[in-house]
Amino acid sequence: MTFKPAIWYPIAAALSVINVVAVGFAARSAEPWHAALHAALALALGLWAQRLRPGPGRSGLQARVEALEADMSVLRRELSETQERLDFAERVLAQGSDARRVKP
Repeated sequence: MTFKPAIWYPIAAALSVINVVAVGFAARSAEPWHAALHAALALALGLWAQRLRPGPGRSGLQARVEALEADMSVLRRELSETQERLDFAERVLAQGSDARRVKP
């Protein structure tokens, strides 16, 4: 299973908002430690959501990766063709030397 930031970004953002609301409820019921815990969770989840947020830098990186993958597929195809030509040349050379040996 792969970690997908596109799925986790809205989840982290929603949990952050829920914890901000919970800070108010915990503070109203005079529970400072409970409110502080919700505030810390809201901050942590908010920072995580901000890190997961898709941005222009990430799409540029994705475009570069896709370009490299395309270049790699071209190189693989060219290498395969080169190997086929080398195999053919080796077979032709091997047949030529066998034909010369049979004549005498």
